[in-house]
Amino acid sequence: MVSRKPFYLLVALLYLVGLGMTIYHHIALDVPLTPGEKRQIWSIEAKLEFEANGEPVIASLAIPGTQKGFTLMDENAASPGYGLSFVEKNGDARAEWSIRSATGRQELYYRVDMMADSFAKPAAVSQPPAIEKEIESEPYATAMAQILERAQERSADAYTLTREIIKEMDNQTQNAELLKNHKRRAILVAQLLNNADVPARVVHALKLEDGRRRQELVEYLQVFKGKDFQLFDPKNGQQGQPDNLLLWEYNSGALLDVTGGHNSRVTFSMIEQEQPVSVALAKKFEKSDWLNFSIHSLPLEEQTLFKGLLLIPIGVLMVVFLRVLVGIKTSGTFMPVLIAVAFIQTQLFTGLVGFLLIVGTGLIIRSYLSRLNLLLVARISAVIIMVISMIGIFSAFAFKLGLTDGMKITFFPMIILSWTIERMSILWEEEGPKEVMKQGGGSLLVAVIAYLAMDNELIRHLTFNFLGLQLVLMATVLLMGNYTGYKLSELKRFKPLVDEMNAGKDNEGKH
Repeated sequence: MVSRKPFYLLVALLYLVGLGMTIYHHIALDVPLTPGEKRQIWSIEAKLEFEANGEPVIASLAIPGTQKGFTLMDENAASPGYGLSFVEKNGDARAEWSIRSATGRQELYYRVDMMADSFAKPAAVSQPPAIEKEIESEPYATAMAQILERAQERSADAYTLTREIIKEMDNQTQNAELLKNHKRRAILVAQLLNNADVPARVVHALKLEDGRRRQELVEYLQVFKGKDFQLFDPKNGQQGQPDNLLLWEYNSGALLDVTGGHNSRVTFSMIEQEQPVSVALAKKFEKSDWLNFSIHSLPLEEQTLFKGLLLIPIGVLMVVFLRVLVGIKTSGTFMPVLIAVAFIQTQLFTGLVGFLLIVGTGLIIRSYLSRLNLLLVARISAVIIMVISMIGIFSAFAFKLGLTDGMKITFFPMIILSWTIERMSILWEEEGPKEVMKQGGGSLLVAVIAYLAMDNELIRHLTFNFLGLQLVLMATVLLMGNYTGYKLSELKRFKPLVDEMNAGKDNEGKH
């Protein structure tokens, strides 16, 4: 006897891999398990204003990318008359406008959509900046040295030193007032950290608040400890990145650089909105790595194709269950699945009416063809032509009546219908109409059940977003294919025998 262990190991492996992929996509990539969920999207518009001198103009604006807490969804710019390019300079992503000549007040716009995403992975890892120590003149050098010396006494590492420097700037009022007019607070703290051999730099961030207009960026400190870093608010020393804080420029570069103009400034407006998770995931996976493989990363045309194809295994599962375990007879093994796919396009009632009309009329015409004693190939060909003609007539008739769903009957598999009519006709001649009704009715019943399963919103969502479930379905089909017990439909046939055996046992008990 052949050992079944390899078979069960294969099934177990399929379950583990399939469920593992599903859990990974749900936990690591934030793909929801239920349909209808939405994701928070921030639409942010940067407005550039400056006075042009009548010379060639180049305006370069630092722009954000995917970062911790946010995934870049889309970006565009409005720049009438200007050329626009997205470039990278010194590790900074920048939008760069150019024009041969401009005069007077200029307004340029850049818009970006960022999705709040706790699983966002930055495209590039932030590298610690080079430590640059500046030599200050007196009395600023002494004031800075006193603050740094006191802070070092109370600190243990880069992060605690940052907090203590900010505290000392509040405690040492006299030194703080002196330095306040010398440099901005964030730049001053970053310089003190560099003097203590701690990599730090000033970054520019935007506080996100729904409906805010003409906002400006705020300065934050990015302090490194090894390869890790933390953000600090230079005003109060608060550590960490708030949920509503978007880093706009994070490489110590210039926020806005304008050549050929003056009096430049940038202001920001923002609005919060929600998008269906399907739209958000499609954008998120456009530039995914190989671990993030998803149907969403395919072109839209292919996504639409797979959305239907990935439902077919659900229909196959229903057919296997109803045939192997329940014992329903069908005309053809997987013809009900193809009919169910057609029902999805035509809607159930329209599909049922169309199927019954085509098959019923086809059987009548096929009975006439059988009297002509045609060869099989010619007979099948004639049935195919007849099926196509009926579909055309049915579609035209439905259009005249205003039934637009009726025109979708062209989605029926014409070759399969032709073979179904041929098999039912032969079955009618060999077994009689009762067997035809049993197999035809069984096929329709299985097709309807498969349609209901495939058309379920939750199942559509799961099959499209979690490819690992295809392995789970395959493992389930293999297990059902290994079943050799009685079918549910056979229990009725054996019920008299069971009753007789139970009656015999009762009689023996009485004696």
